[in-house]
Amino acid sequence: MTFSVEPPFSHGQAPRTAVLLCNLGTPDEPTPKAVRRYLAEFLSDHRVVEIPRLLWLIILYGIILVFRPAKSAAKYASIWTPEGSPLKVWTEKQAKLLQGWLGQRNHQVKVRWAMRYGSTNIASQLDALKAEGTTRILIVPAYPQYSATTTASVFDAVYTWAQRTRTLPEFRFINHYHDHPHYIGALAAKVERFWKANGEPDKLVMSFHGVPQRSLTLGDAYHCECYKTARLLAEALHLEKDQYKVTFQSRLGRAQWLQPYTEPTLIAMGQAGIKRVDVICPGFTSDCLETLEEINMEAREAFLHAGGKQFHYIPCLNDDPEWIGALCNITHQHLSGWPTTVAPDKEALAKSRAEALELGAKN
Repeated sequence: MTFSVEPPFSHGQAPRTAVLLCNLGTPDEPTPKAVRRYLAEFLSDHRVVEIPRLLWLIILYGIILVFRPAKSAAKYASIWTPEGSPLKVWTEKQAKLLQGWLGQRNHQVKVRWAMRYGSTNIASQLDALKAEGTTRILIVPAYPQYSATTTASVFDAVYTWAQRTRTLPEFRFINHYHDHPHYIGALAAKVERFWKANGEPDKLVMSFHGVPQRSLTLGDAYHCECYKTARLLAEALHLEKDQYKVTFQSRLGRAQWLQPYTEPTLIAMGQAGIKRVDVICPGFTSDCLETLEEINMEAREAFLHAGGKQFHYIPCLNDDPEWIGALCNITHQHLSGWPTTVAPDKEALAKSRAEALELGAKN
């Protein structure tokens, strides 16, 4: 095996710890060319599409990458910001805030962010951390619910990088935090603030990203973890079962995916006379194409066209203080045992010990 060129290694170097916050990815620009490049990488991942490889590559390069990039680019353009892709903007901001919050808790760690697909990828960030002398890295996926299509794919990227690296840092991985009380608390606080300002809906729809039904039958925990998140959030909001609905969005292809599907459910609600729905996407910690365009534009139009009167989208956690605090708590727990805290002042420690000895002698 050929190893990558590594920075000079200093034997006996002081250990350094880092946190790598990993999200899905985004095109560099809202253009067909950039979207095609991004989709080619994303949809070539065997974790994302689990059908026979040769058949899928024919479909991907013969159909999807021919017709889909232009359509997707227009969607990206509708949500693009002056700073770039919302997903990138929020993920970068979360990493910066997380480092500050961890610093407040006396952790001396470097926090970086990376994307599984596209620019600022996981390998490039691991290279940068290694060049900085990092010896321990905590991998934090931005996905609260575990799925082989997302979380495991992040881990794959780390393992692939490790295969070509001689001197490996120590790794830890966070699998999920779908039922972490601080994550649930951050979601509940988001909804409660929204309702305080806008009143409450007839129905709260919790829309999660979909995966093929086959993933569930093969043992993927995602479906169950989504429902547990929904149940815990409903309990935190004191909702009865008939006051909320769990749905799944972003279906790709004709295969059966987890149901019920979000947009058809909203259409049925509008046709049934439900006047107002609020939609939240608990599985997304940052607003992105799937929340801002698919939900807040397409799903909104579908519900109102079907007879609904009011549609409210409740934004993702993004940079909410409750969420950054929750992310800090989750990260803090998984850093346990690693000596990341700032060393105490030696003079102050010696003085404290002397005072303790003096007090002991007096007693």
